[in-house]
Amino acid sequence: MAATESSLSLPPFSLLILARFSASIVALLVLTWALHFKTSFYSHSSSQEDLIYAVLHPLLMVIGFILVSGEAILVHRWLPGSRNLKKSVHLCLQGLALACGIFGIWTKFHSRDGIVVNFYSLHSWMGLICVSLFGAQWLMGFLSFWHRGEVRMTRIRILPWHVFLGLYTYGLAVATAETGLLEKLTFLQTNGAVQKRCTESMIVNGMGLGLALLSGMVIFAAVLPNHQMPHSKSVYSSNKLHS
Repeated sequence: MAATESSLSLPPFSLLILARFSASIVALLVLTWALHFKTSFYSHSSSQEDLIYAVLHPLLMVIGFILVSGEAILVHRWLPGSRNLKKSVHLCLQGLALACGIFGIWTKFHSRDGIVVNFYSLHSWMGLICVSLFGAQWLMGFLSFWHRGEVRMTRIRILPWHVFLGLYTYGLAVATAETGLLEKLTFLQTNGAVQKRCTESMIVNGMGLGLALLSGMVIFAAVLPNHQMPHSKSVYSSNKLHS
């Protein structure tokens, strides 16, 4: 019996390791791209302040928004401990991701050209929709699952929608990032600023591939049956007995 439980707990553990390793690679790639290839974010009409905001945009949206929200999904399913602990960490991480997403969009629209000039592409439309859905999802989660006064049956009915919208919004965030990377790289290659076969192109394409692989692992970990570790089971049983 113990061997069976161990074999069931090993695949999720391996999946978490792979997901976090992939997230680390993506973070390293976006940091390299934004900090080492800063000239790709610079135009002749840009000021130093605009360059800083342009560099902050991919950092905040990829690391702050996508990677942190993905970690929040993993924590909610696989963090050892009580349900209240999982919910607390999940809510805090999602709140941090939302703040990064809002500030990331603000940096993009902070240029002196104004908001309208940046609101023209599929990437920008998807980004605004994604952050808006994410904010509504966070608020729904706070009111329905954290607030003590909610009726239990209402929370049970909302749970499937909360899970679906959470995974959908996370997938939409990754898709939005992919369109942004493609848009930026196509623009640079069309203007001759970047060659089709160069280090920067490989970094951007590798980042897109890493995000696609990471999203698959995070979503799979979220829907995988939760075979908890014995310690977390005992903690949960103890909390249930005392509640």
